[in-house]
Amino acid sequence: MDAYFWIILVVGLGSTLVCLGAGILKKAPNDVTILSVAAVEAALVVYLVGSIVRVIAGEPIAGEAWEFWGYMATAVLLPPAAIYWSILERTRWSNFVLAAVGVTALVMAARMNQIWY
Repeated sequence: MDAYFWIILVVGLGSTLVCLGAGILKKAPNDVTILSVAAVEAALVVYLVGSIVRVIAGEPIAGEAWEFWGYMATAVLLPPAAIYWSILERTRWSNFVLAAVGVTALVMAARMNQIWY
């Protein structure tokens, strides 16, 4: 596992715990929950840029490149979609949608790591 995976592990699980806690406490999405998901997005963008740099530098992807980039595109699009959802629907249930982003990003990062190596 590379550093990108570990960063997404820490940020993703942290975001999930924050959002789950807010949902369990029956709070509407707030700056803390939304910013925690924004941190997941930032980590994924760093992963995206790092991956582009690695490919340009000549490091090959061991698995199918289309599969890696498909996972990357999906992972990068999930946080903005969840944030948009939470802004439109200001109920506690949106926090559970936000919580799913961190875990989903973690699983996708693990799969991208398998494809890369």
